[in-house]
Amino acid sequence: MSQDPFAWTAAALETRRAAGLLRTLVPRPADSPLLDLAGNDYLGLSRHPEVVHAAAEAARSWGAGASGSRLVTGSTELHARLETELAAFCGFEAALVLSSGYAANLAAVTALTNAPGGGGLIVSDAHNHASLIDGCRLSRARRAVAAHADPEAVAKELQTHTGEGPALVVTDSVFSVDGNAAPLAALASVCAPAGAGLLVDDAHGLGVLGEGGRGAPYAAGLAGTPGTVVTVTLSKSLGSQGGAVLGPAHVIAHLVNTARTFIFDTGLAPAAAGAALGALRLLRREPERATRTRAVATELHTRLTAAGLDATRPDAAVVSVRAPSPQAAVRWAADCRSAGIHVGCFRPPSVPDGVSRLRLTARGDLSPAVLARAADTVIATAPRTA
Repeated sequence: MSQDPFAWTAAALETRRAAGLLRTLVPRPADSPLLDLAGNDYLGLSRHPEVVHAAAEAARSWGAGASGSRLVTGSTELHARLETELAAFCGFEAALVLSSGYAANLAAVTALTNAPGGGGLIVSDAHNHASLIDGCRLSRARRAVAAHADPEAVAKELQTHTGEGPALVVTDSVFSVDGNAAPLAALASVCAPAGAGLLVDDAHGLGVLGEGGRGAPYAAGLAGTPGTVVTVTLSKSLGSQGGAVLGPAHVIAHLVNTARTFIFDTGLAPAAAGAALGALRLLRREPERATRTRAVATELHTRLTAAGLDATRPDAAVVSVRAPSPQAAVRWAADCRSAGIHVGCFRPPSVPDGVSRLRLTARGDLSPAVLARAADTVIATAPRTA
């Protein structure tokens, strides 16, 4: 009998288990009794009746799936409306909807750096999301990693560019682990003299930052500028699924013709597009949702730090609380779960600095009483030793 060619994966799992880094899937029921502080439903819209109704109506009108890629049969009038309204809301000329935020980042990074003549350069923040990192890896451009949130480091890398191809600076707007914001205006100021474009992943900024939740680039005065392209996800503040690229119309047209994760992927399901459009329209009518989310994050941070926990100051909706070890983080999350609170547990390699922590989502629909209970639970279950 031949040897199992995948036996090495079992050994790799045991190594991860011993290091406290093993991950497993835990399916949740539809009626989970847990308070969710682990997901990214920042505005609490994923179960909002209006958003759910929009998803159901879209499925009834357009069917369960898009039936093909966007360039074949997967573009519906619903997708077009979502793109038009999303671009207008965020202050950009055009938008392109893809099946996920991950696909949007792969599309934007590769299509904007793989110029016909080659010679491109990508400068990527050291703490960028995995989807941006993978986009950089798939690009044929030369890649440089700059120190986290350091415009001067970015400027030094841009000085090495020969000018033979496009230069692109790539950054998250809000970093998903610690919840801190990138210095977007300063980054734009070093991009301009170098002739570099700025690509901003605003997954954690849309719906939370900027006027009425229009996003971090809008707040930084970069919305609609010719040198800025933005990616967003529809699965966080908008409570749905999918992603989009926002920018000048000619850039979006270029992606339609060259971005492989757009051209060769089935279009976003109509129900997801309908839900995202419904959530966007709800946010446009109720801009105070963004303000409330930021207030909840600030209050949660204040309570945790007052109790002596090492919580990072939130620039948007993410509050990160450091743990002494991966094992301690897992136990802490489990104790919170036993107490009725579902929190995120981030360990290497998901954390760029190697420090394990709990990641809490400051949802805008939390009442003061529920917020207090959540903070008290995290504090009461905090590990005393590793």
